[in-house]
Amino acid sequence: MWESASKLLITPQQQSTLNLWVRAQHTPQSVVTRCRIILMAAQGLSNNQVAKQLGVSRPTVILWRERFVRGGPASLTEIEKGRGRKPSIPPGKVHRIVEATLHSKPKGATQWSCRTMAEYCGASAATVQRIWDAHGLQPHRVRKFKLSRDPQFVEKLTDVVGLYLNPPDKALVVCVDEKSQIQALDRTQPGLPMKKGRCGTMTHDYKRHGTTTLFAALNVLQGTVIADCMARHRNQEFLLFLRRLDREFPPHLDLHLILDNYGTHKHPHVIRWLAKRPRFHLHFIPTSSSWLNLIERWFAKLTDNQIRRGIFHSVPELIQTIKNYVKLNNKHPVPFAWTASVQSIMEKISRCKAIYATQH
Repeated sequence: MWESASKLLITPQQQSTLNLWVRAQHTPQSVVTRCRIILMAAQGLSNNQVAKQLGVSRPTVILWRERFVRGGPASLTEIEKGRGRKPSIPPGKVHRIVEATLHSKPKGATQWSCRTMAEYCGASAATVQRIWDAHGLQPHRVRKFKLSRDPQFVEKLTDVVGLYLNPPDKALVVCVDEKSQIQALDRTQPGLPMKKGRCGTMTHDYKRHGTTTLFAALNVLQGTVIADCMARHRNQEFLLFLRRLDREFPPHLDLHLILDNYGTHKHPHVIRWLAKRPRFHLHFIPTSSSWLNLIERWFAKLTDNQIRRGIFHSVPELIQTIKNYVKLNNKHPVPFAWTASVQSIMEKISRCKAIYATQH
């Protein structure tokens, strides 16, 4: 302890660290106060002066000066055992809430809410929410998944990912698929436009004016899309689309098409047509693995940007909207960059299978 406080010696690096913590937005205020104690002490201010300016007691200033001398900046972020606010919730109750959340369900519901758990455990809803936050629990959320059972999963995965990461020379990689049954939906009443303090509105019910099927091919290298809307989804329509791809792409380039396992893509008529055109090479993704086809990502953008909240009075209006979106996409194409390796994907799938096995 200092009888009359002398100037505290700190290194330039320590001073820079303390100043950084003081300026940072997310530094706890208790740590900011301790940093200021040390910085003011380094300027030669007395303990009384520091205490008065910061609104703390003189023993507090002396305590953190001593701590800093022993442990440097890191000591300012630590709370010694036995100090600090004591937990207001018994550990047993915390354990009970966590275990009930993980391993039980409330009566009449599929998952716990803050209020049902609070009533069950005799705590407040705010307390339950804090415990869930601390343990990373979100009972209201669920993520969908499906593990492919394709016996050739690894071979197909390696083939498709290899095309993305190491495309062949003098060839183009093209992701092809159909988005079927796109509905031309109209609303039963006009919605209200968005304004300050109010979001836009649309009726929950709708009128159906028919459907269309979108055939699309994504040029992985450029991000451009070739698309056609057709009334039906058969091998005849798929052959029409393949003929257009044959016309659109330069004849000297091989075309490596990534597709799913829909029956239309393997129809005998399609196979015979492809046999006469050796520049077409088909690569089928594993079953239940649509995420492996990048055209699905483009379909998601189309749905989000145009279809989900669109209002269409007829199928031709819907088709024109899709065509306009394709033109806009091709005017400013943004390719999707595939980065995941086969090894990283298989490691993730192995972890999922291990977790799935332990739960069943």
